[in-house]
Amino acid sequence: MVKLFIKLSVVVFLAAMVASCSAPKNLAYFQDVTETIVPVSASEVRVAPHDKLSIIVKSKDPALSSLFNLTVASDRLGLDVPSSGTGSTLRSFSSTSEGISTYTVTPEGTIDFPVLGKLKIEGMTRSELAGFIKGELMGKELVKDPVVTVEFLNTGFSVMGEVNAAGRYDINKDQLNILEALSLAGDLTIQGQRENVAVVRTEKDGVHTYRVDLTNFVELTKSPAYYIKQGDVIYVEPNGVRKRQATVNGNNVLSASFWVSVASLLTSVAVLIFK
Repeated sequence: MVKLFIKLSVVVFLAAMVASCSAPKNLAYFQDVTETIVPVSASEVRVAPHDKLSIIVKSKDPALSSLFNLTVASDRLGLDVPSSGTGSTLRSFSSTSEGISTYTVTPEGTIDFPVLGKLKIEGMTRSELAGFIKGELMGKELVKDPVVTVEFLNTGFSVMGEVNAAGRYDINKDQLNILEALSLAGDLTIQGQRENVAVVRTEKDGVHTYRVDLTNFVELTKSPAYYIKQGDVIYVEPNGVRKRQATVNGNNVLSASFWVSVASLLTSVAVLIFK
């Protein structure tokens, strides 16, 4: 009987060792990727309600172009603004004492532009909006040679969960995909679940939640969440091991340490009973 208990303990111990030494699955990204080209539909950041925009009109006649620029004192803008989550410092778009022209898009997707009045701009990209305003100014013969510059001032997204630097980040380019967004957050931790990353997005018809698999690149590029939009929240769930570590005492029936403890206990009990 003693030998039976000892053999059983050894079997349990060896099983625990094999389980602890086995290679974890699904840690690598893009496991389906070959050297073939994966087509991706381009998606740029577009104007949405409540966005803040900088729109500056310039021409050969500074006095004329100033009629279309809302000026804000630069000392009120705060030239050096700490960037949440990145630890770096962002520079305001204003580099002169005249400040910048700022507009807040209404819930209806409009802005009230000097002289031109109310403009419906929701859904436009930066270049489309610049071209639209330039066309309005020239079409109404207000400015012959306008140069229109448009910048987003408050577009950002948030990253939560199992990443190395959770926080809110600025969308710093017209096409920012989820891989670049996660890179800004320091990538996933080893405990992050790579097959079920959630992207929560607020649309006009409500809140949408998209699930993406970082190990399947082809399917990832097909997802509406591949390109990040302003206001998106990316959530990386903890994997099973991480979830079990959140128990009261940290023990669980699948951990190697638990099975080692069981094997040790069985051996001790067998020795005491049949000594």
